[in-house]
Amino acid sequence: MKVFAISDLHLSINNPKPMDIFGPVWDGYLEAIEASWNKKVSDDDIVLIAGDLSWAMKYEDAMPDLEYISRLKGHKVFIKGNHDYWWNSISEIRSNLTNKTYAIQNDAVKIGKFVIAGSRGWTVPDNGFKSEQDEKIYRREVLRMELSLKSMQALREEGDVSIVMMHYPPLNIKRQKNEFSELFTKFGVDAVVYGHLHSYDNGYKLNFTKNKIKYHLTSCDLVKNKLVKIAEI
Repeated sequence: MKVFAISDLHLSINNPKPMDIFGPVWDGYLEAIEASWNKKVSDDDIVLIAGDLSWAMKYEDAMPDLEYISRLKGHKVFIKGNHDYWWNSISEIRSNLTNKTYAIQNDAVKIGKFVIAGSRGWTVPDNGFKSEQDEKIYRREVLRMELSLKSMQALREEGDVSIVMMHYPPLNIKRQKNEFSELFTKFGVDAVVYGHLHSYDNGYKLNFTKNKIKYHLTSCDLVKNKLVKIAEI
């Protein structure tokens, strides 16, 4: 069983949005992702999508995008991103997911020997918070991540691999420890997958290891619209 990841798909199946306005890498990007998916993924494998799945503003408008994902091969697991405005009721979302498709919110899912947790997260400060509201959202997201990791811990058995998804980068550009990274260490996370960024020339890297935890930036435009292999058992 293999685990792959990609994020920031920004789907708009029923109301196509011209993504190539953001650069040539977005020209035909969805076809490229699907080609990579079909080539690499078997029905037993797992694909993680770390947020920003759909441009839709309302859940009913996002359903065609969710249906598109569900039809693809493998187990599909996703979390909420900052642009997923359609994400309101997790019970409503889950009630309509089919074909081994899972949404995580304050909990975790176990597939084979892999236990997957995650939460949207928030901007990790470099030099303090921008405002009281900024800090409030950050603290709330830390609590949500802890809930998900506790759920992961309850599901995990000896020999399992634990993977966390987070939409926002889990570390600042200096890779300083913070509440998120401390939680990852506390709960024995093996790998972290994230997205949100659409440029890494400012110091971020696609892959690095810190405190024995592997970090993977998987925004689709940065990985050239190809699924990234995260783990295999």
